[in-house]
Amino acid sequence: MSIERKDVCILIPTLNEVKTIESLIRDFREMGFSEIFVIDGKSTDGTADVARRAGARVEIQVGKGKGAAIIEAFSMIKEPYILMLDGDGTYAAADADTMLGPLEHGADHVIGERLSGYEKGALTRLNRFGNHVINVLFKWAHGRYLEDILSGYRAFTQESLSRLNLKESGFEIETEIAAEAVRNDLRIVVVPVSYCQRPGTPTKLHPLRDGYKIIKTIYRLAKVGNPLFYFGLVGLSLTLLGIILGIYVVYDWLHNIERIPMTVLTGLLIMSGLIITMFGFLGDIFLAYHRETNAELRKLQIQLDKLEGQKKN
Repeated sequence: MSIERKDVCILIPTLNEVKTIESLIRDFREMGFSEIFVIDGKSTDGTADVARRAGARVEIQVGKGKGAAIIEAFSMIKEPYILMLDGDGTYAAADADTMLGPLEHGADHVIGERLSGYEKGALTRLNRFGNHVINVLFKWAHGRYLEDILSGYRAFTQESLSRLNLKESGFEIETEIAAEAVRNDLRIVVVPVSYCQRPGTPTKLHPLRDGYKIIKTIYRLAKVGNPLFYFGLVGLSLTLLGIILGIYVVYDWLHNIERIPMTVLTGLLIMSGLIITMFGFLGDIFLAYHRETNAELRKLQIQLDKLEGQKKN
């Protein structure tokens, strides 16, 4: 199967990208892509007007934030394939075929990995370290190492998008997409792409503030994606705290010093920790059963679709 250009929607979320949006749209049009959709976050520099003149379909988002813009745009796209990238000039149209290739062979979701092919100066040492930490934390929380979960270069099938329950309104949207893709057992492929320096436009991402939000999102989403990690982390922390206090209580007791209130607190901490950890185990069992049920339902749906196709023929 070969993906035709007319079946692909190029989705570009923008906010004050007037310096780069025209050339980016022109590059995609020269490659034969006709469906170029710009979702603009109320830019004040004329980005939307420039994008329209360059031949893109432009919509102004209703809400606020990158995540909100992407979620709104997904609901407006009808093409069977979506290729999404930032409009700031850091990603190249030349990598489009690399991104779309895995979809031809059955992938549901493709992530463009920037960290092994970035242009000199495109990522600071802090950026690289932060990305590595976040990728490792994501693996611990969600069970998959996806190499670059914060990449803004993504490709989807329309069917896979219908299985993602997206709610994040800010820069956490890429993290949520990755977590939802893992939770729904999508076939995810990671491919290397180039990553260029920003051409003079200031970044909208604050490394420390947004990094904290992303890490918090990874942990919060683990509640439904990996309950054993979500509850187990809290339970283990309480249990360890109780054991440490217990050692102190026992040490004083051996020296004929009784600490009744601290003894009660020690017991409560250890019991609470074990109970919360048990919630994690139970949640993990229910999640495994839920995934198996969904997998069987998908198989059944595929069989029904085949039967309907045979009846029509």
